[in-house]
Amino acid sequence: MRKAFRPNRRFRRDYDRLFKQDPRAANVFLLLAELADQKGQVEADPEELAKLMAARFEDPMGYQL
Repeated sequence: MRKAFRPNRRFRRDYDRLFKQDPRAANVFLLLAELADQKGQVEADPEELAKLMAARFEDPMGYQL
């Protein structure tokens, strides 16, 4: 079973910095971190990521942490 994603302090700091510049990009960053395996790899095409973004975030421009 896969462990739930728990952002550490560095990830939250990077997310916050990115969120100030571009909220949508920060939420893509969060989604990719949630989908990544132990090696940091994500196997998804852009269309699938768009669907996952719509399903995961009610407001893609909102703060999600």
